[in-house]
Amino acid sequence: MRALIVVGVLVAPLALADESEIQLKEGAGRELVVASCAMCHSVDYVPMNSVFLDRKGWEAEVAKMIKAYGAPVAPEDAPKIVDYLVEHYGKK
Repeated sequence: MRALIVVGVLVAPLALADESEIQLKEGAGRELVVASCAMCHSVDYVPMNSVFLDRKGWEAEVAKMIKAYGAPVAPEDAPKIVDYLVEHYGKK
């Protein structure tokens, strides 16, 4: 019983880890990205993928979401989304 209490005391802080929602960086196009992307998945993917994707990568990713997954993004909005992602989350 005592061992169980010790384990509980040691593990409890891990259960309280910060799970706050990811907030994307401010900038032109941010609201469009949130509105277009967050309707299907968490925006956590944006910073998570930023270490891998340059402009070509973000263009391909946005095109894939539209063509393969049917993301409801107007053709004139896709370049704005890519511009925001490249400026704020593009691989340097």
